[in-house]
Order: sequence, then C-alpha cells, then structure tokens
Amino acid sequence: MVIVTVKLLDAAKDNWPFIRERSYQYSLLIRLNRPVGIFLLLWPTLWGLWIAAEGFPSINVFIVFVLGVILMRSAGCVLNDIADRRFDPLVTRTRTRPLAAGNVSSIEALIVASSLFFIAFLLVLTMNELTIQLALVAVMLAGIYPFMKRYTYLPQFFLGLTFGWSIPMAFAAQTNAVPQIAWLLLVANILWSVVYDTMYAMVDREDDLKIGVKSTAILFDDADRVIIAIIQVLVLITLIAVGRQLQLGIYYFISLSIAAGLFLYQLRLIWNREPKQCMRAFINNNWVGLTIFIGIFLDYLLAT
Repeated sequence: MVIVTVKLLDAAKDNWPFIRERSYQYSLLIRLNRPVGIFLLLWPTLWGLWIAAEGFPSINVFIVFVLGVILMRSAGCVLNDIADRRFDPLVTRTRTRPLAAGNVSSIEALIVASSLFFIAFLLVLTMNELTIQLALVAVMLAGIYPFMKRYTYLPQFFLGLTFGWSIPMAFAAQTNAVPQIAWLLLVANILWSVVYDTMYAMVDREDDLKIGVKSTAILFDDADRVIIAIIQVLVLITLIAVGRQLQLGIYYFISLSIAAGLFLYQLRLIWNREPKQCMRAFINNNWVGLTIFIGIFLDYLLAT
C-alpha cells in the first residue's frame, strides 16, 4: 500500500503541470470563476428548506442540498456548453469558454458532467424515496433545458423550472411531503428566473439574432423593460402570498421591500440596454435572493 501511494505521488509530481492546467480548464468549464449561478440556485433552495423546516433544517439535509446545488449547477453548465458547442464560438461573450475555444474536448466535458451527476446522485440516495423520485425529474429537466433555446423563445421559463425544482425537493427531504406552499414558492422562483435570465439574454441579444438562438429578450423585443417590470411585480405579489399563507412577520416583509428596491435599481441599469449594465443587473439578483433568505431566516429565528 505504501509503495503504491509513493508511486502515485511521484506520478502526480511528474505530471503536475498537466494536472494543474487541466484542473484550471475544468474549473472554467464548470464556471467556478463565475459563482453567481450557484447563488441564484442556492437562495431559492434555502428559501424552501427553511420554510419546510420552520427555520431549523436537518444538518444532513442542509449539507446534501448545498453540495447538490454546487454539483448540479456545475454539471448543468457543462451540459449547456456541450449543447452549444457550435453556437458559443459565434458569440462574443462565450467564445473563450474552454469547449468553444478548443481547450477541452467534448469527451472530456461529457466525463466531467457525468462525474458530477454521479456524485450528486450518490448524495441524494441518502434522502427519502420521494426526494429520490423528484431528483430523477431534476436530472431530466437539466438534460432538456440546454436545447430549449433552439425550439422556443421561452428557455428562461424552463430555466426557472429547472432551478426551482430544488424547492419541492427540499420540502420532500425535510418533511417527506410537497405541500401547496412549495409549488407557490416554485412559481415565484420561475418568475424571478425569467427576470434575471432575460437580463442575461439581453447581453447576447444581437449575437443571438444573428445565429438563430431564441430567448425572452428577443421575444419581448422593445417591450423588454416593461415586461420585466411587470414580472418583477408578479414575483413580489407571489412572495407576499407566500408570506401571508405562512403568517410570516415583519422581517420577511422588510426583505421583500428591500428586494423591490433592488428590482427598481435593476430596471435603471437595463434602461439603455447596454450589455455591461444588463450583466450588472443580472448579477445584482444575487442580492435579491440573499435578502429574501435573510428575511425568512430572521423571521423563524426571532419568532421563537
């Protein structure tokens, strides 16, 4: 055993430049350099988990879902790049991605994605049967989503469903049931996802029009800012309905007020449709998700 370990260490030392370079490319492939996507998936997951557990989630469930968020978002990024490997080189923002630039092969990317999905599946096996069943649906959604932009102008709605599926999963893991409030929270997340992912799609709108990729940014056209504002209002109305049904208190509704202010700031950023400002508005949604989670967290913590 010692001899084998020594040989492995020697081999790793001899090949360290190669290992380091591949590790760097794989980290770019799964977007570890752009963690905002992880947080946009994490916050609604934690909304659901905290509400399901009434403020005191199981440590085991919490760890599994946080790790699951990181693994599934990373795997989803790789699948997206595999599906878009012929489109990404034609888009200014994505042409330097490892797969588009030829720094990672399609086979490598498939192995990375499969490995991440496998680890996530092992984690979910520690949960109850209902959670496992919902996880299988999550995998199907993650596999279908990257192709939606080819056939429909509504991939942002499908992204919201894919990202938000962690909400019923969190309820299932914590309570072994998926009540009505979980689905209402899912609706709020779908609407919110349309908001921020439309802002994201506005960055690439001109390139997408040239290559034939579809999005809500293209569908909404000149009405994009007005429609985004309307959907933002619907997000807040849905979250108010969630709070009223759960009889949440002042901290939750203060967080919604702050989120409303952030939404107004985002509208200001995207008003002239400048790509850099649209990206800033997209990233700002991380603070929306965090703010709402803090409101939920404080409400349950200080209500006891």
